[in-house]
Amino acid sequence: MHEIRRKLINTKEKKILLIVLDGLGGLPFPLKTELDAAKTPNLNKLIKKSETGAHIPISNGLTPGSGSAHLALFGYDPLRFNVGRGVLEALGLDIKITNKDLAIRGNFATVKKVGTRLIVSDRRAGRIDTKSNKRIVDTLKQNIKKIGNVLVDFESGLEHRFVCKLRFNKKLSYEQCLISDTDPQEVGVSPLKPRNLNKKSLNLSKIIQMLINKISKTLIKEKKANYALLRGFSTYPEIPTFNELYNLNACSITTYPMYKGISSLVGMTPISSVGISIGSQVDALRKAYPKYNFFYFHIKKTDSYGEDGNYKKKIKIIEDFDKVLPSITSLNFDVLCITGDHSTPSKIKSHSWHPVPVLVKSKNSFYGLSKRFTEKECLKGSLGIFEAKNLLSIIFAHADMLNKFGA
Repeated sequence: MHEIRRKLINTKEKKILLIVLDGLGGLPFPLKTELDAAKTPNLNKLIKKSETGAHIPISNGLTPGSGSAHLALFGYDPLRFNVGRGVLEALGLDIKITNKDLAIRGNFATVKKVGTRLIVSDRRAGRIDTKSNKRIVDTLKQNIKKIGNVLVDFESGLEHRFVCKLRFNKKLSYEQCLISDTDPQEVGVSPLKPRNLNKKSLNLSKIIQMLINKISKTLIKEKKANYALLRGFSTYPEIPTFNELYNLNACSITTYPMYKGISSLVGMTPISSVGISIGSQVDALRKAYPKYNFFYFHIKKTDSYGEDGNYKKKIKIIEDFDKVLPSITSLNFDVLCITGDHSTPSKIKSHSWHPVPVLVKSKNSFYGLSKRFTEKECLKGSLGIFEAKNLLSIIFAHADMLNKFGA
């Protein structure tokens, strides 16, 4: 689809804002979704002048990872461009990744020994603070520098997250990196073994198991973060950038490394002076407004609280965003789109395949069909249900940036 958009795009100078509330969608818990329960007078005012619908992140019934879901929002086919989480986290931490590197996303976790088995009791080590994370990563750096001829390095992320980079002496192929995650995605069970998903990745899977053994031995005295769950094994991919495809000067305003990473991968300029509050993100948006014409604005905590099953806190983040919305709309973007990358219902404490509400505000909006910004109300809108990879076409059309297709 991006090839078609590339041919149709024109050079009209417009200001476009894409706001992604991570994991926005929900399920009734027990009677209302988080969006339905939240008090959002500003969103409800905005939606009355907006076009609405819902997107399917990947395909019907497929639960997306955050990376794949974001690539779809940025107009890439997530089934064609399957970028590993490790690379995205690494780029977000400003770690240089080449095609000789294997990047790995890690979660510090808590395990306990039951008989002869290790059992995961907390997949995120109680969401340890970032200061503790840095101390533990320093310990890993000091104790694990090589596995055979492979150089090993670690870098701290936020809370329980970290990145591990393995440097090889030859270029890695996509097929060599096809290794299964070791995170079982639930507690009360054993960590998974890294499995090679084809013959070419057999050697790397063995190296990963040796890495896990070394990490486990190094962390044995830690009370919370005494283990590491690894996923997103990947090397640097080949992917066309936003500017190459659409001649857009795009920037990203994010607070978590992974989202900085994926926006950097597609050529967006990260705005580095952002604090962690939504208000500070809005301040950064206001300062960046004169310099760019496409803005990606990401809010993480809606997803975090959904994964924790914290219904009330997810509601509060939505309400906090609603309070700053007038500061955003006052900038008068030509097109404003508000959505999520996927649903993370507190009810199930994980990502889900359910449709994600979408709001698009422009002078071309077909409005008046939805009264509130909720899952049910957005389904009444003229956009209907569509695949997320088509959202960018809808946004560009609202900005009058697509020429006519065909004769």
